[in-house]
Amino acid sequence: MFALSKVLRRSQSLRLGACNAVYSKLDIPLGERNIAIESNALIHDKHEALPRFYELSWSSSTGRRSLSSDAGAKTTGDDDDLEDKNVDLATPNETSSDSEDGEEFSGDEGDIEGAELELHVPESKRPSEMFKAIVSVSGLSVGSALDKWVEQGKDTNRKEFESAMLQLRKRRMFGRALQMTEWLDENKQFEMEERDYACRLDLISKVRGWYKGEAYIKTIPESFRGELVYRTLLANHVATSNVRTAEAVFNKMKDLGFPLSTFTCNQMLILYKRVDKKKIADVLLLLEKENLKPNLNTYKILIDTKGSSNDITGMEQIVETMKSEGVELDLRARALIARHYASAGLKEKAEKVLKEMEGESLEENRHMCKDLLSVYGYLQREDEVRRVWKICEENPRYNEVLAAILAFGKIDKVKDAEAVFEKVLKMSHRVSSNVYSVLLRVYVDHKMVSEGKDLVKQMSDSGCNIGALTWDAVIKLYVEAGEVEKAESSLSKAIQSKHIKPLMSSFMYLMHEYVRKGDVHNTEKIFQRMKQAGYQSRFWAYQTLIQAYVNAKAPAYGMKERMKADNIFPNKRLAAQLAKADPFKKTPLSDLLD
Repeated sequence: MFALSKVLRRSQSLRLGACNAVYSKLDIPLGERNIAIESNALIHDKHEALPRFYELSWSSSTGRRSLSSDAGAKTTGDDDDLEDKNVDLATPNETSSDSEDGEEFSGDEGDIEGAELELHVPESKRPSEMFKAIVSVSGLSVGSALDKWVEQGKDTNRKEFESAMLQLRKRRMFGRALQMTEWLDENKQFEMEERDYACRLDLISKVRGWYKGEAYIKTIPESFRGELVYRTLLANHVATSNVRTAEAVFNKMKDLGFPLSTFTCNQMLILYKRVDKKKIADVLLLLEKENLKPNLNTYKILIDTKGSSNDITGMEQIVETMKSEGVELDLRARALIARHYASAGLKEKAEKVLKEMEGESLEENRHMCKDLLSVYGYLQREDEVRRVWKICEENPRYNEVLAAILAFGKIDKVKDAEAVFEKVLKMSHRVSSNVYSVLLRVYVDHKMVSEGKDLVKQMSDSGCNIGALTWDAVIKLYVEAGEVEKAESSLSKAIQSKHIKPLMSSFMYLMHEYVRKGDVHNTEKIFQRMKQAGYQSRFWAYQTLIQAYVNAKAPAYGMKERMKADNIFPNKRLAAQLAKADPFKKTPLSDLLD
């Protein structure tokens, strides 16, 4: 039995006797969320009753067992969790294009790596010439760039293509990477392997949606539809917080006879971390039952879960368990711990971790600078932000630039953030939309509307591809400026874009503004557009919608039926809200009429 389970037993009791829990009171963190979330919402999945995680066995000898969200599961949804966002984007001169699917670099989000999909061989230290050729062309002309590459007689071996593909993926250029796989399929440069099919499945799901990914699986030769293909599909369902489809893929993998892996369990941990933290204990017990040992990524997910719930004691217990199991903290884990200490107001503990990360020489540990800038900015340590940036300033890396802009914004030094931005403009003939978007975030946070508008115009004039993060900042900027029509127009443009999916928060900014005005018609319109964009209806989305009816003093006909159809059932607070908007509620006058 794993030491992690011993930690579980030492903590407060959960509903599972075997999982008395570091995970029993995982409330939604309300700190810096842009949208109100009901922390004890009840979301029921009323499909066929299937065994809970703790009743499961993956072993085929025990008969069929499945995974399902059962009725009565407490759920706290958060579609804005950003997993695996802090990617290494190289230097500005190396990268001139933007993410085509809206997965822009955010600069200071906690980096939780669920697990690597192992779709590619390790990247060569030598920069890929093919990658440079692909990003040097304007627009998304990947096919023409590769045609030219072949005409020039350059290497077309698997290793060269894999190196270019990995660099595209690391920079979140998923649209270009997908076009590259399409070109390879048309030109038959080498024989396809399972990981090639899995890679294309992953890119289709990211760029065009998981439903297109599922359709693509049917075209893959059966001999190549192995565990890697299905774990890739599972990871993409988890990325969209789609509980039903993720659980369906989980069960499908079992039915196909694939062995349960730590990767698969980590994906379910990521999913339940977002939508149903109480079920994390079930996943851990399944790991234990199948004799699978938690890996580094498992611990990082658990560290973030406890830290984001402000349960610092629980987080520290997990770290101690991790160490006792011989699993070493990596940079990402240390940065995560420092962020959670900082958000809990434990500045001394946060700074101690940061100093450990830095080591004796920050110049020698230059790769730490991005995280140091981010956390020191959160801690309002102007002296440390300036000290770290001074080391990077002469020859800054791209991710350091983004982190520095946000850090200076957090310490209210907007002029310094602008100076970093101007430095980037001088360093590169074409600046990624990511750089514009992080400065725009600074302007939004400081309510600098006119400066934000000027930056948007500058960005448009520069010919940047605008991704989801930038649209999100633009929409919030217009809402806070009181220009709701422009905000809604921007949302429409983002929805119509072929290469991005607007963030859920982009819809919620507008919903909250219409709710404030008691505008039921427009609140409903944005609610429906959010569903059409592929976001599942969540408890707090209905909570916001019903509040519009309450503010408008209008009856919400059929609301209970709508919620039931989406498998959402009210708790006491929402029931009280519904009662206020009930078209058939009793009044003193109705009592007289009766």
